[in-house]
Amino acid sequence: MTTVAHWIDGKPAASTGTGEQPVLDPSTGETITHVALGSAEDVDRAVASAVAAAETWSQMSLGKRASVLFAFRQLLVGATDELAALVSREHGKVLSDARGEIARGLEVVEFACGVPQLLQGEFSDGAATGIDVLSSREPLGVVAGITPFNFPVMVPLWMSPVAIAAGNAFVLKPSERDPSASLFLADLWSRAGLPDGVFSVVQGDRVVVDALLHHPDVEAVSFVGSTPVARYVHATASAHGKRVQALGGAKNHGVVLADADLDDAAEQLTAAAFGAAGERCMALSVAVVEESVADALVVRLAERARAVRVAPGSTPGADMGPVITAAAKRRIEGLVTSAQEQGATLVVDGRGTVVPGHEGGFFVGPTLVDHVRPEHDVYREEVFGPVLDVVRVPDLDAAIELVNANPYGNGTALFTASGEAARRFRRRVKVGMVGINVPIPVPVAWHSFGGWKDSLFGESHVYGPEGVRFYTRGKVVTQRWPHRDRPAAPASFHFSGDAQK
Repeated sequence: MTTVAHWIDGKPAASTGTGEQPVLDPSTGETITHVALGSAEDVDRAVASAVAAAETWSQMSLGKRASVLFAFRQLLVGATDELAALVSREHGKVLSDARGEIARGLEVVEFACGVPQLLQGEFSDGAATGIDVLSSREPLGVVAGITPFNFPVMVPLWMSPVAIAAGNAFVLKPSERDPSASLFLADLWSRAGLPDGVFSVVQGDRVVVDALLHHPDVEAVSFVGSTPVARYVHATASAHGKRVQALGGAKNHGVVLADADLDDAAEQLTAAAFGAAGERCMALSVAVVEESVADALVVRLAERARAVRVAPGSTPGADMGPVITAAAKRRIEGLVTSAQEQGATLVVDGRGTVVPGHEGGFFVGPTLVDHVRPEHDVYREEVFGPVLDVVRVPDLDAAIELVNANPYGNGTALFTASGEAARRFRRRVKVGMVGINVPIPVPVAWHSFGGWKDSLFGESHVYGPEGVRFYTRGKVVTQRWPHRDRPAAPASFHFSGDAQK
């Protein structure tokens, strides 16, 4: 059985670490490969290669960088089906969802192809007599990305194309649960003409993470994962003088008002709660419903939850696959049990779901829990599974108060036919990404993705304009060219009101 190793200096590289970890097929529970658990020495090798590569890559013309990105984009399009199958096998998500993940990453690649425009500077002619001022954005050097299991292609593509387009070298630490997609991407970058060392992969666990956070030649760290780890990454990397964008967990609410189209709201909530088995940081895991229509909506939600087709990700027509590990399955089912014990009403029970022929798989069926209260564990914790809570409220103001009281502030949605209610909601809600009749409001690539409160540590969101700024730093040049045949103005020992004349 093969071992998924690193990608260093433009080619696969064996690990100097001695450990490895099995990679499981979540639909069967069987081991399909192993992944190397890298060492600090592996990080040193990758960063050293990246430092050397960044020196050359940063000096390449914007046109040359763009041509590599265009080539990478074309290769990614051509490899979509093969890559989606790889993601589905190791992660468990259905093939259509895996292809959608790649498409959303591709959108960021296409945004980064516009690097000549994205890095345009500013110029002020004649800012003072004989003096011009210009500003530019320059790359940081070596930057790192630490990415989660739930989007093994999309999240690396939220980071690396923008970082690379800006002239940096990028070191990726992917999840050890589904590591193969990272090497697939590395090979595509190489085939696109990216110089060796500009994109590297170091597999591993916390040892590799800590080595990147402490490494003196890593200038910035991008992270997506749970809130406790995001907090740790931000604190540790910041203490070592690095820029950090660390995106944490979420508890996303979908608010349904009495004037909403209940059939449409039920359709949208079902897909947003149970797609990818709920293993999305943007999953709508809480339906906040006006009391007057709650019973009618719950009937619709229950009907749709029972109709969700649960099967291995490669099964044609499947809506939802397994969760990532046996431990995740136990945790999710434990939270459902606690909801019952704490007084909630279990409307649809996904515990104990077994798919014939895949009895060893980590399946949890769609689960609908009504009469959930904020003190319930299933509400307080990020379940990260196919569980939809229903919380009943008297009106929109109470819904906004509930959303704002939650420590997370990643995404939220409002279902309504009222423009006035929508405007009030979007202006008052303390959440970074808001959908109006849109269940999962992930921004298009030319905006930026990120939450508020415990969903983000650091000031910068990912990709889009904020991503460009994160991976670059500003430089301002003030210049003058005195005439040789004219006397130079006398140098001043102090600032004065005449300085700009």
